[in-house]
Amino acid sequence: MTGNLWETENGGAADEVNLVEPGFNGGWKQFMGMISNQIDKGFDPDADLVNFGGKGKYSDPKFQWTAGRTEEVRNPVPTSITFLNSDKYGVQYENDMFVGSYNGGTIFNFDLNDNRTELVLDSPLDDKVADATDESEDITFAQGFGVITDLEVGPDGYLYVVSLDQGQIYRIVPTANGDGTSGASIEGDEED
Repeated sequence: MTGNLWETENGGAADEVNLVEPGFNGGWKQFMGMISNQIDKGFDPDADLVNFGGKGKYSDPKFQWTAGRTEEVRNPVPTSITFLNSDKYGVQYENDMFVGSYNGGTIFNFDLNDNRTELVLDSPLDDKVADATDESEDITFAQGFGVITDLEVGPDGYLYVVSLDQGQIYRIVPTANGDGTSGASIEGDEED
């Protein structure tokens, strides 16, 4: 819609969703996450990062997970990112950003602002940080896909999910629940 480039990044301290603008430098590998977490430790982005001959500029992530890297609490490790250019799930999801993950096979759903340069996040995520596992619940669209390596919108307007460890390609289709509400069902096929 805008030509903006978005990417996911994962690392030891924080997993991120970034808007990549000309000269983008997100700090990896010198640090991960919001710069405010590093300035207190003496980090200076102007002095400590490559600036591409004066054309580079540091940018904070638009969203980050910092829940942890232990067996009990693990960051999702974002993988694929796509935009749903379809109204197949209803207008509330049309043109939204969807991000897949390595841990837990979760698909996250993000609304964007009108100029599509920021994520629209409600509390407790309005600080742009999920620093507890349960904080991601409000942005969770679906889960249980194993290791997601790709998300794509098919020519039919539905979201397709590639699961590496399950050896499946899933198609998510809307369904009507018995109580008059809508939901989604998942169809899977073996990969060739």
